[in-house]
Amino acid sequence: QVQLVESGGGLVQPGGSLRLSCATSGRISSFNAMGWYRQAPGKQRELVAAITSDGNSNIADSVKGRFTISRDNAKNTVFLQMNSLKPEDTAVYYCNAFVLGTLNIRRDYWGQGTQVTVSS
Repeated sequence: QVQLVESGGGLVQPGGSLRLSCATSGRISSFNAMGWYRQAPGKQRELVAAITSDGNSNIADSVKGRFTISRDNAKNTVFLQMNSLKPEDTAVYYCNAFVLGTLNIRRDYWGQGTQVTVSS
């Protein structure tokens, strides 16, 4: 069974930085992509960043230029470096991994979430 475990969340001031980690029990190369979603109270969960098994990344417009996603294949871990944090970045951040099966049917795996709070 695939398990994803996030860490690195916390409280930071606006303009500060955090680095989130997602360790998986599976091989990163076995997933089509891994990434980070976030969900703030009263809002839908949204994609923040994703990275494919071949190293290509996608970053949401709202965080582009401030957040970067990276991976360590040897440790089966994906990272989200968050710089220049803003109050609107406050949310629970979830690690995600997915595979595309037969007929491109998507199966998702989720971590438990880690709280990021940006406040002065």
